[in-house]
Amino acid sequence: MRRVSLTSAAMLAVLGVAFGQAPAGHDHMAMGQAPAGGAPTAAGPAAEVQRAYAGQMNNILKAAEKMPADQYQYKPTPEVRTFARVVNHVTEAQARSCGVANQTAPADMVKTPSDTADKDAIVAGLKASFAECDKAFAATTDANFTEMYTAGQGKRSRAGLMWGTVSHDNEQYSTLAMYLRLKGLVPPSSEK
Repeated sequence: MRRVSLTSAAMLAVLGVAFGQAPAGHDHMAMGQAPAGGAPTAAGPAAEVQRAYAGQMNNILKAAEKMPADQYQYKPTPEVRTFARVVNHVTEAQARSCGVANQTAPADMVKTPSDTADKDAIVAGLKASFAECDKAFAATTDANFTEMYTAGQGKRSRAGLMWGTVSHDNEQYSTLAMYLRLKGLVPPSSEK
C-alpha cells in the first residue's frame, strides 16, 4: 500500500510541475533548476509542491488585481460563472483544503464574500485563503507528506491536499486568464 501512495504522490508531483505555470521569468524554478547565478533550489516532494503553489499564487493574485472592478460580474456567456465567482471558488477551495491541512476548526475557516461583493472584498477573501495556504504549504515537509487528515467523510494525505490545491488553482487560473484575454488584457503568466 505504501508503494502505491508514494508512486501516486510522485505522479502528482510530475503532473503538477508539468502543468503548473511559473510566474513570468521564473520557468527555471518550476523544474527545480538553479536560478541564474544562484545555488540550486531545494529538491524533494515538499519543495516541488511549494514552488508550484508559489507560481499559482502569484498568477491568481495578479489576475484578480488586473481585472477592473467594473468587470468582476463579467461572464462570457450566460451559462458560465462570473469572474467574481471563479475568484471566490478559489477562495472556498483553498480555505477547505488548506484548513484541513492546518487542522483549522470549521468555525475559524476563511469566510468567502458574496459573489456580488466589490472587488476589494473579493480580493481580500482570496488573500485570506492564500494566507491559510501559506501556513499549510510552509508546514509541508518530505517527512509529513504522507500524513493523513480527515476531510469531510473521508481521509486525505497531505500530498493529496497540497497537490490537489495546486492542480485546482491551475485549472481556475486558466479560466481567469481566458476571461482576462476576452477583455483584451494579457494574463500574468503571459506578461514579459
